[in-house]
Amino acid sequence: MKIAELWVYPIKGCRGIALPQAIVMRTGLQYDRQWMIVDESGQFITQRQFPQLTQIVVTWDDQTLKLTHAVDSDNVCSIPLALEGTERAVQVWRSQTIALDQGDEVAAWLTAVIEHSVRLVRQSPQHLRPIDPAYAKADDVPVSFADGYPILVTNMASLDDLNTRLAQKYGDRSQCIPMNRFRPNVVVVGELPFAEDHWSGLKTGAVDLNLVKPCDRCIVTTTDQHHGTRHPQQEPLKTLATFRKRPRQGILFGVNAIPQHLGEIRVGEEVQIVEQLP
Repeated sequence: MKIAELWVYPIKGCRGIALPQAIVMRTGLQYDRQWMIVDESGQFITQRQFPQLTQIVVTWDDQTLKLTHAVDSDNVCSIPLALEGTERAVQVWRSQTIALDQGDEVAAWLTAVIEHSVRLVRQSPQHLRPIDPAYAKADDVPVSFADGYPILVTNMASLDDLNTRLAQKYGDRSQCIPMNRFRPNVVVVGELPFAEDHWSGLKTGAVDLNLVKPCDRCIVTTTDQHHGTRHPQQEPLKTLATFRKRPRQGILFGVNAIPQHLGEIRVGEEVQIVEQLP
């Protein structure tokens, strides 16, 4: 089994970036969901409410974070990559924390793109969010602005199975979807469909990932990540629900992970399963 893809989403909800290698940190992959868009009250927003966030392309260099509109390459906004900004209270689901406001210029740029009054904040190293202690093996395990866990692992064989079902359902492969609909961090290839349900963890090089909880999927999976349009039949969520819906867990695809040993991971690296669960 190997790593097929690595993805980060520097600004929560905006378009992802495929990387050839990534550094695994306690909060997840480096720069993953370190920034977040909030409304005037500090409440987070995502593609659930604003699918047009897919049109915000994010890149970075040693000095700046750069935001570009996908259909207007001249519409650009840049902010310093340095940790700075005025502290403000923000909320991600039930989690309340203090973040660093990134200023009026980027707030105005995002407000114009989204057509909703918003601010951009960055996670403060002085105010890290802990994950649900029910799934952590230690106290105060941190997470970025991700929904709940540092890393999301998906299996390419599971996507192939889903796309086969979609092709059979609609009579051709035009309804098949790419993996980016599920916004994973680590994509592996070389196992049976949904074998990830029975992995306790993964190891690649010096990095260990503890797989702790299946991922409950939402309307974001029905959103084309390049155009920001919703699927008219709510696919793939509708088809997933026919065979991946679990009581009290939801519609499942992918597994949430917590890093145990940190380091660098690369596309193409061999991956070992720590333990097969029943």
